[in-house]
Amino acid sequence: MPTPATTPEYLKLSVSERIQLVEDIWDSMAAEESNPHELSQTQMDELHRRVAAHRADPSTAVSWEQVRSKLFLSKP
Repeated sequence: MPTPATTPEYLKLSVSERIQLVEDIWDSMAAEESNPHELSQTQMDELHRRVAAHRADPSTAVSWEQVRSKLFLSKP
């Protein structure tokens, strides 16, 4: 934790003011992106390949619960 002499100005704000600051920063970043969710052709091709593979054999899918449990078990 920063010392009082080096406390960043944003820590002096209330929680609601900091939340508003984060929202404002987020909105400003989103406004700078022309289309932040646009995928490249390579990404689209891979997405289509994976969907086709899943449709061909849905039994290979892993549930979110399985993925999540493996992720949390591997943490120390």
